[in-house]
Amino acid sequence: MLTSLYTRTFFRAHALGNDYLVWEGDPAEVDDGWVRRVCDRHTGVGSDGILVPMPRTVAADVGLRIFNPDGSEAEKSGNGVRIFALWHARQTGLMDMVVDTPGGLVVAHVSQQNGADHVAAEMGRARVAPAEVIAGLETFPVDIGNPHRVVLSVPDDWEALGARIEGSVPGRTNVQFVRVIDRGRVEVFIWERGAGRTRASGSSASAVARIVSLRGLCDTRLIVTMEGGNLHVDVGPDGHVQIAGRVIAVGRFDLDPLW
Repeated sequence: MLTSLYTRTFFRAHALGNDYLVWEGDPAEVDDGWVRRVCDRHTGVGSDGILVPMPRTVAADVGLRIFNPDGSEAEKSGNGVRIFALWHARQTGLMDMVVDTPGGLVVAHVSQQNGADHVAAEMGRARVAPAEVIAGLETFPVDIGNPHRVVLSVPDDWEALGARIEGSVPGRTNVQFVRVIDRGRVEVFIWERGAGRTRASGSSASAVARIVSLRGLCDTRLIVTMEGGNLHVDVGPDGHVQIAGRVIAVGRFDLDPLW
């Protein structure tokens, strides 16, 4: 009997309630149907997405594929990369790393602060395009390796509007609804492409910080408060964004052989 080189194990962690599974099994098992079944919170393991390690590249220490719970593939995920960086650090001992995602390279740093795991990620340059009106709302397009539309208001029906805006953009988009609190803080509600309402998102926080700082509504160093908690975001003068915050490891889970 041949023994697989792979386990059928997931490493589970969350960043502000945005939870991901790192797949330690055979990458060949991963397809859109499998991802949907695994991410189902009633009949599967349950997750906001699956992270699949890939071989290192010339420019990076490790590669990464990112899957949304609907089976589609994401170009980049800020919280996904931060969770993956914690997993990779525990596997290799490497605390500073470059992760190669389909949306570009991300530099991550893992540390311990006040007895907790803390991960910072340099998300790259957030590129802004001219505003467009969708579903009656002014939306600000931001590309940080994956697409976003920032709305500077929080309508009562923001979830329904998020779904409409997501599907109105070719290739679909992530949507953020923003309430400015003061110069150093914003409150954000997130409709994530392929996932729906989401408690937190690192790339969404990056897009929001870029827009509110560019429009002079907030400072370039601010706290983005999402339903899952706070993320610290810094926007550089050239539009490069760094995010930082805690990552909470939950544990490892084995798929049953008959599942």
